[in-house]
Amino acid sequence: MNEQQLSKRLEIVVSYVSNKARIADIGSDHAYLPCYAIQQGLAEFAIAGEVVEGPFQSATKQVRSLALTEQIAVRKGDGLAVIEPADAIDTIVIAGMGGALIRSILEAEPAKLDGVKRLVLQPNIAAHQLREWAEINQWKLVAESILREDNKIYEILVLEPSEAKVAYSDAERLLGPFLMREKSEVFHAKWEHELANWIEIRGKIDANSAKNAEKLAELDLKIKLIEEVLR
Repeated sequence: MNEQQLSKRLEIVVSYVSNKARIADIGSDHAYLPCYAIQQGLAEFAIAGEVVEGPFQSATKQVRSLALTEQIAVRKGDGLAVIEPADAIDTIVIAGMGGALIRSILEAEPAKLDGVKRLVLQPNIAAHQLREWAEINQWKLVAESILREDNKIYEILVLEPSEAKVAYSDAERLLGPFLMREKSEVFHAKWEHELANWIEIRGKIDANSAKNAEKLAELDLKIKLIEEVLR
C-alpha cells in the first residue's frame, strides 16, 4: 500500500470524501490517505494528525517526498487537537481504531466538530459505540459499508449532522441500519460468527448466579436480535 494504491479498506473510506473537501485524517500513520485524496482531487487541503512520534515522522517524510507540504499539514497531537478553526475542516476521517477509542476522540473535543459536515469512521471493532454516540449527539448515518480484507471484516460509517433527533432501534444500533437491510454475504459471515461465539459464551455462564443476571440479559438480547435479522 502507498499513496497511489490504497488498501481496499481505505479505498472505500476515501470514496466517501466529497470533491474539494478539507479533511482531517486522525491517526494518519504514513499519511497515505490524505496524499491520495489530494493527488486524486478529492480534497483541496488535508491535515495528517498523529499522536505517536514514529508515525508522525513517517507522515512528515511522505508528504515532503511528494512535495505536498502546501496542501497537507502534518501535525503531532492527540485526536482532534490537531485541528484549528482557520483550517475550515469539513470532513474528518478516523480509521483503523476501536469503536470505543474513536468515540472517546470525538467526545474529548466536541467544539472541534463545529462546521464539520461529514465524519467517515472505520472502527475495527465495536461500531455500535459510534452509532450510540451519533444518537446522543445528533449525527445521522447516511451510508455504511462492510468488507472483508486479509481475513478481517471491517465496517465503515458515514455520518452527517442532523437537526432532528436521531434514534435507532437496538438492532440498528448493533448491526447498522443500512447493513442489516442489505444483508450482504460479508454481513452474514460476520454476524453468524458473532452469534456462534455469544451462544458459546452464554452456555458457560452460571445462570443461577445473581451477579450474572445483567450479563446474561445483555447476551440474550444480542442473540435474539441477530437471530431475528439473519432469519
